[in-house]
Amino acid sequence: MKLITVEEHFESAAVTAAMRQAVGNAALPTVSPALRQYMRDNLPSPAIMQDTQHERLAFMAQSGIDMQVLSYGNSSPQNLSPEQAVPFSQLANDELAKAVAAHPDRYAGLAVLPVGDPQAAVAELNRAVTTLGLRGVLLKGNYQNKFFDEPFFLPIFEAAATLDVPVYFHPSFIPQAVTSHYFESNQWSDVVTGILSSAGYGWHMDVGIQVIRMIASGIFDKLPGLKLISGHWGELVPLFLERLDDELTTYTDLQYPFSTYYRHNVYVTPSGILSAPQLQFMLAEMGADHLMYSIDYPYKQPETSGSFLDIADLTDEQRAQIAFGTATTLIKL
Repeated sequence: MKLITVEEHFESAAVTAAMRQAVGNAALPTVSPALRQYMRDNLPSPAIMQDTQHERLAFMAQSGIDMQVLSYGNSSPQNLSPEQAVPFSQLANDELAKAVAAHPDRYAGLAVLPVGDPQAAVAELNRAVTTLGLRGVLLKGNYQNKFFDEPFFLPIFEAAATLDVPVYFHPSFIPQAVTSHYFESNQWSDVVTGILSSAGYGWHMDVGIQVIRMIASGIFDKLPGLKLISGHWGELVPLFLERLDDELTTYTDLQYPFSTYYRHNVYVTPSGILSAPQLQFMLAEMGADHLMYSIDYPYKQPETSGSFLDIADLTDEQRAQIAFGTATTLIKL
């Protein structure tokens, strides 16, 4: 069975070096010193992030993964100032396109955009898709604490809808005020605070709210063909679809209940959280035609990366749809 994973991360040494030379530590995520040390000790090295021919291909072979859809990890230039983000995003997309071109049967790519300048972002998305052959865009976190439902960013989503390419919403670090309010305590260390506010829970909550806001803003009534991808089994949102319908339907101007947009316009992946109960829940809520597979490589490398779907309680048709069918259609692979 063919296996495609759609949230797999890549960094370019050229992009990382150029960003650090230009903006120094401003190119790095803003996190506490304790969490930064934890990340250094536990996250993949830059060499693994940047490698496209050795460790990555070996992992794919070991796991039976036929294709990875690559996107930038923590080195993304998306949230730099526009005068910096525009050229660095262009460089990042050029570098990603080179990596894809070196192994076109094994890789596809999602573009980086300078979202602080929506018109430049539209131009870069058009170039990335029509000239470089990238298959969509990944947006990381938010921009200067502004969620992407704000009208300022609408041209980016109009362009994605016109090009018929998906937008992947990926988590990133949340504002310090939110971290302090929800996750700090004198009963645990700064490292625990950092984990709870990021990969443990906080940034999943944050990017789930991003999707909620997109739907509540009415963007899918304006752009019914727009397609979003949400990782980590939907970043907690699918658990509340019925609740959101019950509470919101009477009080919004949306044409349909909240869950209708979610089930029609949003596609969900596990991002390496290979949990059989969550798979069954998402199958019941979304159907196999809105589910895709992802590992979140190299941040996550589960031992069951290649076997999870094989042993899952799925029909052959559902298994094939999740393994490659949905991605082939949505991302045009």
